[in-house]
Amino acid sequence: MTYRRHTVRVFWKGIREGWSIQESAVRAGASHAWGRRLFRQAGGVNLEPVADPVGRYLSWDEREQMLALVNQGQGVRQIARALGRSPSTVSRELVKGRTVHGYRASRGQKRADASRRSPRGAKLAVHGELRTEVQARLERGDSPEQIAGRLRVDFPDQPEMWVSTETIYQSLFVQSRGGLTRELTRHLRTGRSMRKPRRNVAERRGRIPGMVMISERPADIEDRAVPGHWEGDLILGSAASGSAVGTLVERTTGFVMLLHLPDGHDALAVQEAIVEKMLTLDEQLRRSLTWDQGVEMTRHAAIAEATGLDIYFCDPHSPWQRGSNENTNGLLRQYLPKGTDLSFYGPGMLDNIARQLNARPRKRHGFKTPAEVLDQLMSTHEASVA
Repeated sequence: MTYRRHTVRVFWKGIREGWSIQESAVRAGASHAWGRRLFRQAGGVNLEPVADPVGRYLSWDEREQMLALVNQGQGVRQIARALGRSPSTVSRELVKGRTVHGYRASRGQKRADASRRSPRGAKLAVHGELRTEVQARLERGDSPEQIAGRLRVDFPDQPEMWVSTETIYQSLFVQSRGGLTRELTRHLRTGRSMRKPRRNVAERRGRIPGMVMISERPADIEDRAVPGHWEGDLILGSAASGSAVGTLVERTTGFVMLLHLPDGHDALAVQEAIVEKMLTLDEQLRRSLTWDQGVEMTRHAAIAEATGLDIYFCDPHSPWQRGSNENTNGLLRQYLPKGTDLSFYGPGMLDNIARQLNARPRKRHGFKTPAEVLDQLMSTHEASVA
């Protein structure tokens, strides 16, 4: 089935606004299968140009008005105020429309039209030296953002060796943009060969009722002096399996507990797993829990009531606010590889993996293990109480 260009534009507009592929296809009046196919073929990158907002480019009428103001002897800033444009826009236009007889609106319009019609070669496709540099840095594990930033540091006087983060991503994910091969996507930290649509921050924020944000977390939790403050997250298995394992990491010691989620990872399943695991601990080890804004924590109030934990939520796109948990999840991938069915791991296997991690010497503890540090802290606490 062939769809009109308008349908394609509406679909990509939905993706940009944070709608899912299915929702965007419905809004565009197309089938779910068509939406998935279009998204997959595009590599997750919007190939449709965004419609220009009204007034983004100077119009013919504005150029005529500019000519009249120039003839009146008005300066750049006066013209800019009269048109409601920035002085830089006016200045560029005066250069673009310059002739031996002064500014001409017709020349400015002609050059603007020609500029829009002329295709621009993708920078990484036409600049071999820059492409080689970007490829080498990707292969050594640098992220596109790090590469874009570092190129400006390493080549401060060579703007031809600068490239934006988005240009690198588009060269990777949209082969028609040329330059970089799709095989290089395996060097990205996500390992994805296509981009994933994301909901915008406004939609993410506040989707869980009654959240207490990390900014309200007491300062004494930050110094890690007192055990009992945990960070939590989910490690996801393959998309086909829909499996997941929950992770809980104690901030002071790095002690790990893993949550078995055999029946999925919805809010009720996660609630029951957290409560069951937390109630195996002494009360002084159940002080707080910090999680991201995943919908699996919708029942956080019930968790808090059952365990006595104070529960805090991280800001969107801020994994460093759960640094201990993020680091531990990286270690866990040695045991729970990406893209595998995690439902294979029963509770006994997960407990064994946790024991192995808790028996690893840690540099920050003078090469004591998390289990040893936790035992020492608990013994000190019991002695002080006695």
